Amino acid sequence: MAVPKRKTTPSKRDMRRANHDKVTPVQVVACPNCGEAALPHRACGACGFYKGRKAKAVKATTT
Repeated sequence: MAVPKRKTTPSKRDMRRANHDKVTPVQVVACPNCGEAALPHRACGACGFYKGRKAKAVKATTT
């Protein structure tokens, strides 16, 4: 069985982990129907539209 000859330094270990252990920002697009911010490829949370048609029912808010 292969065994490491030397201890991996914290610098080398952290450089290896840095490639994929990062937080990516959430991508947000404007809804073409109402203009609210919405996640791409998902129904809008404000109006319920997706690709130009009603995809889900949304409760009306009273303000």
